[in-house]
Amino acid sequence: MALQQAWRLSPSVALRPEPFGALVYDFTSRRLSFLKRPELLSVVRELADRDSVAAAFDAAGIRPDQRQQYMTALNQLARNGTICPRAKDGGSEP
Repeated sequence: MALQQAWRLSPSVALRPEPFGALVYDFTSRRLSFLKRPELLSVVRELADRDSVAAAFDAAGIRPDQRQQYMTALNQLARNGTICPRAKDGGSEP
């Protein structure tokens, strides 16, 4: 995952905000997982409306010195299928 790529929540995934972050449920795999920080939930939500991961970080108020830990978390979410790449115009990438 690169900072200039566009990503979004996978279509089969739903988020339920919680005080600790969010519950994440994938209706395809039936996997339940967690976002353990409210800030990570903000980043994931911002991905849909931003042209890049960097822009989502900016919109969510993630400081440059915090970005590596959030990139690690986003990479794990991508490996799990929670988020997926998208075209910068908002559509899914093939």
